[in-house]
Amino acid sequence: MEEGPYKYIRDGNGKVSRVIRVGTRKSQLARIQTDSVAETLKELYPDIHLEIVAMSTTGDKILDTALSKIGEKSLFTKELENALERNEVDLVVHSLKDLPTTLPPGFTIGAVLKRENPHDAVVLHPSHAGKTLDTLPENSVIGTSSLRRAAQLKKRFPHLDFKDIRGNLNTRLKKLDEKKDFAAIILAAAGLRRMGWESRISQILEPEDCMYAVGQGALAVEVRARDADILEMVSILHDPDTVLRCIAERAFLRRLEGGCSVPVAVHTQVKDSQLYLTGAVYSLDGSNSLKETMQVSIAVGTQSSEKVDEQVQRVGVTANKIPGSVQDEAEKLGVDLADLLLSKGAKEILTVARQLNDVR
Repeated sequence: MEEGPYKYIRDGNGKVSRVIRVGTRKSQLARIQTDSVAETLKELYPDIHLEIVAMSTTGDKILDTALSKIGEKSLFTKELENALERNEVDLVVHSLKDLPTTLPPGFTIGAVLKRENPHDAVVLHPSHAGKTLDTLPENSVIGTSSLRRAAQLKKRFPHLDFKDIRGNLNTRLKKLDEKKDFAAIILAAAGLRRMGWESRISQILEPEDCMYAVGQGALAVEVRARDADILEMVSILHDPDTVLRCIAERAFLRRLEGGCSVPVAVHTQVKDSQLYLTGAVYSLDGSNSLKETMQVSIAVGTQSSEKVDEQVQRVGVTANKIPGSVQDEAEKLGVDLADLLLSKGAKEILTVARQLNDVR
């Protein structure tokens, strides 16, 4: 039964329940991520009916061009958001790092789930088993589609050669294993773990080798901002520490006006009621960089019962179960750190990186 923008079904006993349609990309990893969110919702709300709607996005279709060259900020999200706008789906599951820091009007991130390991991982060609980036032979070719990874690793491992590799996880691993083009590829550890391919991880890159992308390792549920019932339903999925870390990271990136096409990296930590944010910007070859760390107290204290304004978004996130003052501190931390880097010349580094990337 369709009624207005919503869909309902009636079970054998005549009970009517609403069908919640969940949008996802078609890739195997996207499906695994979406299914895990759907299963959690089903456990929390046994009466709802979930229907998964899978679709292809621009990023899935354009596989012969480096992501940083396509220049579209919402490569993996646009088609899904169009379906959300047309009421064809009620919520969409994304990797948070794919979502721009400014969402289109009318949308919000209603849940940011507990973060998987956000670091990058090295996956070696079987012929190099047992090695690390340090011990790979001179001029070994390393595949990565990320300017951020290449910029940091070129500087840290000057004996290696970095080349673009595109495609979903399955495709990239196939390219690595079946040809001799790459000695290793760099992938997000989170994706490999979710796919059950942890055994392929040869090395996890620590922050001193390679800091991660904003939002990496976290899943986000995007909804229509006006759908108070759906927002309320998914808000239970929020992981407070992950939300605060990702608000700080996204605020940092937004202030720097960074996207796929510039090398910006972060590292965050919540420890003893303090939120620590390290942020950095790099030239394309990593020779020029700026990196700083700041921290802020996120102790909730006496105001934990304060009413949170559900209409307020912070860098696209609506977290109505977390005190607003603490979210504001996290957002301010990101902005302050970006301003510090900008005062030291970050804009110049990023402008040159952008221009060089355009002519590559």
